[in-house]
Amino acid sequence: MGKPTHLSKADIEAFGREIDAVRDEVMNDLGERDASYIRNILKTQRYSEVAGRALLMAGLLPPAWVAGVGLLSLSKILENMEIGHNVMHGQWDWMNDPAIDSATYDWDNTCPAHQWKHSHNYMHHTFTNIVDLDRDVGYGILRMSEDQPWRVAHLAQPLTAATLATFFQWGVALHDLEVERLGKDKTFKEAALQLREIWGKARKQVLKDYLLFPALAGPMFAPVLAGNITANLNRNLWSFLIIFCGHFTDEVEMFDVEETRDETRGQWYLRQLLGSSNLTGSVPFHILTGHLSYQIEHHLFPDMPSHRYREVAPKIQEICQRYGLNYNTGPLTKQFGGVVKRILRMSLPHRRKRNTLEPKTSADAPAYAQAA
Repeated sequence: MGKPTHLSKADIEAFGREIDAVRDEVMNDLGERDASYIRNILKTQRYSEVAGRALLMAGLLPPAWVAGVGLLSLSKILENMEIGHNVMHGQWDWMNDPAIDSATYDWDNTCPAHQWKHSHNYMHHTFTNIVDLDRDVGYGILRMSEDQPWRVAHLAQPLTAATLATFFQWGVALHDLEVERLGKDKTFKEAALQLREIWGKARKQVLKDYLLFPALAGPMFAPVLAGNITANLNRNLWSFLIIFCGHFTDEVEMFDVEETRDETRGQWYLRQLLGSSNLTGSVPFHILTGHLSYQIEHHLFPDMPSHRYREVAPKIQEICQRYGLNYNTGPLTKQFGGVVKRILRMSLPHRRKRNTLEPKTSADAPAYAQAA
């Protein structure tokens, strides 16, 4: 399904009001059951890390090593997806708990928290799938839209994507450098400052996982080092898989600056819907994705506690059905197949394709809605 041309401006604003009503209902209902949920997730993550690292100390026994890697991978995935990502979106600020305060939380990742919040919370969530504004469209190295110029290097895009998946946390760490701006509206001095911050954060991560814990294991240095490398690889591959399935399936729409000028709240909601895709699965699966399996709901309500997406998703889907809008959802295999199809298709030159969200006039002035 392409971009909806059947909706009038009044329809879009009515759609926006219905989305606002869903948000208000949940945000006015936050309380102890939500607090209990995140506390239990924090406990699970911490106990998994402790148990995983302890089992790796007995890594000469293959069952212990496999179990240790599994638990440490679980810990890192929970911390990265359900805790770190969502805490830094401010989903738990209402609890006034310093341990999960978005202003001070620093995750188990090589990317400095404040740089991630700029590139992700602001740039990506405000300008979702707007080519040349949302740098998550291809992460600066992949061509994911016909509106991005094709280069010969894109022929290697499948290999580039696999490399990015393997080292995903490092790609995220370097993302906010915006190297394409150097020498234009960004100075090398600004980039050098960012690089020093990235180096400081990355050094701590490398020392912790690849030197400190292996050294504490003494004669078990090698099994513990191998276990930590494997756990970080598992977290990287999982994060890449879930994030790309949320934004780059074959049905997901891309936008250009012109068609998002003078964007209203309703139009911003509509763009979040059309630029995102969901994954179906069990409750444990959704938790492991950080509930980014509900990418549509996350982009509509980025500061809503993630576990609430499960209950609002049917309401959003029903609203979409009434307005004749595509609610892009499906199993992981189907959605990842769409991602692979897009990556392969965009590795080859294609003509520019452009449908408009709705008719615009030359009088429209630039103005973008802010994220919720």
